[in-house]
Amino acid sequence: MKTSLKIILDFDGTLTAEETQAKPLAEKSLDTLANEIVGAPRRALAADYAATQARLLQTPHRYWWEVNGLIASYCDEGAFILNTTTLQVMLRENPAYAQAVTAAFPQAEYDPVVDCTNYLFHRHTAELAPCFRPAARDVLAALADHPCRTPIVLTNSLGDKVSRHLATLALNSHLAVLGDTRQYEMSPDWTHRFPHPELGEIQIWPVETKRRVDLRRPVYYRALIQAAADGSRLAVVADTLSLPGALPLVMGIPFYLLLTPYTPRWCARVVKAHPLGHVLDDLADLPAALDTA
Repeated sequence: MKTSLKIILDFDGTLTAEETQAKPLAEKSLDTLANEIVGAPRRALAADYAATQARLLQTPHRYWWEVNGLIASYCDEGAFILNTTTLQVMLRENPAYAQAVTAAFPQAEYDPVVDCTNYLFHRHTAELAPCFRPAARDVLAALADHPCRTPIVLTNSLGDKVSRHLATLALNSHLAVLGDTRQYEMSPDWTHRFPHPELGEIQIWPVETKRRVDLRRPVYYRALIQAAADGSRLAVVADTLSLPGALPLVMGIPFYLLLTPYTPRWCARVVKAHPLGHVLDDLADLPAALDTA
């Protein structure tokens, strides 16, 4: 009997068309900042947001989602990631905004700005109606019906939000959700290292000349270890590299990168160059890609 394969599929951006939801998420976030947190005029916040995002996209390798002083993801890796990074840079660089955020999040788990952007993301993505990619239902059904494959939905959010959205697909099988994985939770003090064929034991993977992916993500690492604890093999499918993809690759887990309208070319180059990396032009291609892997 073949060992069971657990296919861990990222929710936002992989099963859903994140590119269509990024603007509504940004609008809701700016509303909340204006009315509840910063207190600045909505029009001024929107102008600052647009100017900040334009600056980020001119040199995306210089801007990132920062957590505990480490790079969680470069700003151009995802539509939601770009929104989060834009908000973080905007809030950090404006002293009045930063002061208001610090007052609103006095007991921050990470730092006030990170906690603020996490709050905005989780609150407002829960309010958005799901916008699944066309192939999402058929792919999940095919994986669930396969005798040796188990689809598991991956998310940084709490599982209840994702389970509620998945229920709208009316699948015949209940899908397990691997929630609160905190792929963004960076730990400078984590001592674990990963083998690299040329660099030896590493904690930071220099994927390109201008980009380095930090692997110090202990919560996500433990989630993957736990998923394989029953002897199952794993494969991870996602639309971004730094958050959900790099760690599986250095752990020896196959990773499938879904190309989207926002996928940077550098992410696809890195994944294609790795012996365990695969690039999908469409989510519908996943079952066949698993057959030939």
